[in-house]
Amino acid sequence: AWWMCSHDSHVGGCRHKSPLLFQPPVTLSVYVFQISTQREVLQTLDRGALLSQFLGAYRRLSSKPPKGFEKYFPNSKNGGPKSGEPKTPSAEAKGGGGSGGSGGKRGGRKDDSTWYSRLQKGEIPWDDKEFRMYFLSGAAFWTAVTYYFFLRDGGREVTWKDFVNGYLAKGVVDRLEVVNKRYVKVIFSPGKTPVDGQYVWFNIGSVDTFERNLETAQLELGIEGENRLPVVYSTESDGSFLLSMLPTVLIIGFLLFMLRRGPAGAGRPGRGMGGLFSVGETTAKVLRDEIDVKFKDVAGCEEAKLEIMEFVNFLKNPKQYQDLGAKIPKGAILTGPPGTGKTLLAKATAGEANVPFITVNGSEFLEMFVGVGPARVRDLFVLARKNAPCILFIDEIDAVGRKRGRGNFGGQSEQENTLNQLLVEMDGFNTATNVVVLAGTNRPDILDPALMRPGRFDRQIYIGPPDIKGRASIFKVHLRPLKLDADLDKETLARKMAALTPGFSGADIANVCNEAALIAARHLSDAITQKHFEQAIERVIGGLEKKTQVLQPEEKKTVAYHEAGHAVAGWYLEHADPLLKVSIIPRGKGLGYAQYLPKEQYLYTKEQLLDRMCMTLGGRVAEEIFFGRITTGAQDDLKKVTQSAYAQIVQFGMNEKVGQVSFDLPRQGEMVLEKPYSEATARLIDTEVRNLISTAYQRTQQLLMEKKPEVEKVALRLLEKEVLDKNDMVELLGQRPFAEKSTYEEFVEGTGGMDEDTTLPEGLKDWNKERGSEKEESTDEQVARQIKGGMPF
Repeated sequence: AWWMCSHDSHVGGCRHKSPLLFQPPVTLSVYVFQISTQREVLQTLDRGALLSQFLGAYRRLSSKPPKGFEKYFPNSKNGGPKSGEPKTPSAEAKGGGGSGGSGGKRGGRKDDSTWYSRLQKGEIPWDDKEFRMYFLSGAAFWTAVTYYFFLRDGGREVTWKDFVNGYLAKGVVDRLEVVNKRYVKVIFSPGKTPVDGQYVWFNIGSVDTFERNLETAQLELGIEGENRLPVVYSTESDGSFLLSMLPTVLIIGFLLFMLRRGPAGAGRPGRGMGGLFSVGETTAKVLRDEIDVKFKDVAGCEEAKLEIMEFVNFLKNPKQYQDLGAKIPKGAILTGPPGTGKTLLAKATAGEANVPFITVNGSEFLEMFVGVGPARVRDLFVLARKNAPCILFIDEIDAVGRKRGRGNFGGQSEQENTLNQLLVEMDGFNTATNVVVLAGTNRPDILDPALMRPGRFDRQIYIGPPDIKGRASIFKVHLRPLKLDADLDKETLARKMAALTPGFSGADIANVCNEAALIAARHLSDAITQKHFEQAIERVIGGLEKKTQVLQPEEKKTVAYHEAGHAVAGWYLEHADPLLKVSIIPRGKGLGYAQYLPKEQYLYTKEQLLDRMCMTLGGRVAEEIFFGRITTGAQDDLKKVTQSAYAQIVQFGMNEKVGQVSFDLPRQGEMVLEKPYSEATARLIDTEVRNLISTAYQRTQQLLMEKKPEVEKVALRLLEKEVLDKNDMVELLGQRPFAEKSTYEEFVEGTGGMDEDTTLPEGLKDWNKERGSEKEESTDEQVARQIKGGMPF
């Protein structure tokens, strides 16, 4: 109805048609039908006026509704959703996605939504007008090419003899047309075209030969003088040049596409020329609001958290330190074993720092092209300076920070050049730049000393395995989202699990909590119980339980006596770890296992280490005592004993003949070209190791011979029940003759508190907030500020 109002507005307004505004819009077909039925009106209009009126109506129907009438046309492009309808995700992404676009590469650059980028991602952008134009143009071009070369009428080829006898002799030919000096078209006289309507052509070897043959044929047929056929020469393009160029064009297009998409096209779309020209640009991401990890999700490393908080406080409140003459540290490197939370701590920093957080992986600097590494380092620090104050985190920095001078072969030179550029960029910062560089690695021993020196990484923050209080805090974090049994208290459960998991890292604890939930779901439990957590700990320590693995009776008996030897030897040795559980059900690679509860201990005496060796040898000794033979089942035990003996003699200086010396033992898998001691010392070390192990073996033999009935009692009960816990051992052997700690309260006794200390120093109370000026305002300044800000007096 609106187009009728606008059509008549120039005549006399549209007040008499106002009711039409509330009728549904008239479609084009209905309007055409109305025009066709009103014959008496159409008879008064000429054909031009009718066509003009029809086109005008079509334009008005095809255009957008007038301003203010969009709500009557919900299907139009500009007609927004009704008041009661929620916005679609796509609309929200287009209209309100500004806040979410602050992160990502290059400081929050919006996603490239051009049709070419969408096509690269595998989408078909039919809704893009430019794509449709290109697509239809390309389709039209290839349709024309296909028709020209394959579908058009190509005529009918005849031989020279057929031409002479069938057409020339009958006088139906008007003229001949030599095309491109290659073939001849036969043009027929009017009214004498063949029935099929096709033109006729034949090939010629050369023009001279054709002319001679034509003259000879006409003489033979008696065609002379003005009756002879005229010959016309013409040149036509048959597309052979385009066909010859097509493979070249396709190859060039394929190479350009691969340069943009392949390894050379590592640059992100929308940045400069892209492809090969952006290969030297950094792949770092600038994060602001995308990280959900907070410091409350990080536990077990409070000292490291304080250090990181202080770095953020440096950036937010530099005046607090500069007033005292302190300089802002340029960087810190997070070191420690795998799984202790180095990267998690960096994520939490990104989530709470309130400053731009730039993250990049150490392996992303090196590429297949020479010079890419240094170029990306330069681009990374240019990006950091633009976003200052900010935090730059380089994860796994050992990929580019290895020690130099180990040979200049392969990619070593490129790695050293990248490291040199990193050293220059880090040392080029001044105190006003406000860029803090953090790095993470679990191999600080292989990093270049120039990278580790103060002035580049001023602080080394070691994040080790958590103690029992730290493990309790970590369990509290991971127990939050779990649905526990109503009888379980999270605080109590976290402390008990912390006592049962000595030596576990944060990643191990997260795995235990997840495994407990999976086990509960596997058994269709309504909630997770303490039994599920105990099974999860066994799963993580010993591996998957193999109840279906078939053991021969003799093998099962050997395993039972082997594990009984371990259990009894540890029960009667003072410094051995307390036993929690012993089982002959195969787990992982082992046919049986014993679970102990190691003490929270950092220093060991010679006697304590010897007791541990004797407990480890208990299985092999029990086999020899009860069966008179030994098996391969003690291989892992012998490996542990050998490592302990070498450590005592080579590293800890616990041997009188070798003396108070300490040498580095080679890591597993490392190639050792020469030992740090002489051959005579090496022979002495081997001899003393053999003597130490022999002494521990004889001591274990003596102990188990004295406790032979107890070993047999435990072995028989193992064959009967397959799994024995501490209560079963007390029932069989009586109380252990030595005092031992087994509860959380006993372990933390004398440590100053039951929980981890999470208090912050006074200077870090508002570590992630900018403090206002501490200068007192005068009365006039306060009044002026209140008037300007509209504040009440």
